[in-house]
Amino acid sequence: MPAKKKFLLRLDPAIYGALEKWAADEFRSVNGQMEFLLQDAVRRAGRLAASGASPAGGKEAGHGDAGEKPSPAKRPDKLP
Repeated sequence: MPAKKKFLLRLDPAIYGALEKWAADEFRSVNGQMEFLLQDAVRRAGRLAASGASPAGGKEAGHGDAGEKPSPAKRPDKLP
């Protein structure tokens, strides 16, 4: 298994607190929760290479197709 990339991340204390509680609710570390959320977001956006299979073993119920691209209506941060 390749080494994981280490980097510094600055977060608002309220965001960190919410992540900490969420991680505890799902029996994960904060780092593990953040990695899980980022993997899910990258997969949903269709940005994960086909060879980069998720550790969860693929699609999760209710999350749609891994190659599905969100429509502009689902992405308010992007202008048409």
